[in-house]
Amino acid sequence: MTDEWRGWQEAAQAALYGDGGFYRSPEGPAGHFRTSVHASPLFAAAVARLLAGTARELGTDRVDLVDLGAGRGELLTGVLAALPGIAPAGLAVRAYAVEIAARPPGLDPRIEWCAEPPQGVRGLLFANEWLDNVPTPVAETDADGVDRYVLVRTADGTERLGAPVTGADAEWLRRWWPSAGPGSRAEIGRPRDEAWARAVATLSEGLAVAVDYAHVREARPLFGTLTGFRAGREVRPVPDGSCDLTSHVALDACAAAGAGGGTEPEVVDQREALRGLGVSGERPSLALASTDPAAYVRALASAGEAAELTARGGLGDFGWLMQRVGASLSSPSGV
Repeated sequence: MTDEWRGWQEAAQAALYGDGGFYRSPEGPAGHFRTSVHASPLFAAAVARLLAGTARELGTDRVDLVDLGAGRGELLTGVLAALPGIAPAGLAVRAYAVEIAARPPGLDPRIEWCAEPPQGVRGLLFANEWLDNVPTPVAETDADGVDRYVLVRTADGTERLGAPVTGADAEWLRRWWPSAGPGSRAEIGRPRDEAWARAVATLSEGLAVAVDYAHVREARPLFGTLTGFRAGREVRPVPDGSCDLTSHVALDACAAAGAGGGTEPEVVDQREALRGLGVSGERPSLALASTDPAAYVRALASAGEAAELTARGGLGDFGWLMQRVGASLSSPSGV
């Protein structure tokens, strides 16, 4: 990393994905933060149900599963483990992990490891906490009411204002995140819109799902949400490769960008999505404790994990953007 000033998009791209970048580290994302995938195997089981439902709606016994931003393959490993008890016998799954890091040792050989999403797949594309790590420009409104790019010094995260925002970025701000006045900030989500549209376009038929921290036009945060994470703690965002750099996603803008490939996109919160896929935080009946104490303990633990995945103010507030592609998929698969 150098001491030069850059726009946040360029700086974050190098810090996260360049040589020696954060996402190329051997420990992977799980070494620094806990996603729904790491919180409970119930999440992978829910994705397995979604995959089986997608295959059923497509009328096929051979289905593709693409994990976009796969970390070290944790979600795919969990889905493949859960499928025998969920999917009908004979369902063949071709699993793709899309990740820039090298394939981890010992990964299930059924998982294909690739740097770019495969084209023309038929099935389920799932992107869990991927869009929030697609770097974006950051804008701030100056004292004269002009939206300007925020520049950052890569060595220490110091910021200053740069040139006025123009062109496609300015149009995006006007449509999706209008200024709230001098001092207000925004993450310009256009690169995420384009990344999501490209991802949806890789499906020949099926369902694309993005799960992420999210906000909508009517409730954008006044000063944006750019932050850093390291070793499980939120830290000041410094684009030197030492920490994750993330910000919440304007999922409504992404939905509009990906809408050309199929039916109208749908955005629900994780609480609703997971409950539709059989994940409930309801405690087991006390009667079970007397008839089968071991089963009661297992059910109680499962309920606790489900409660974390669906909690208000936590993981349950994540947004699920669902985009269906192709005539065969016209309704949710259990969601």
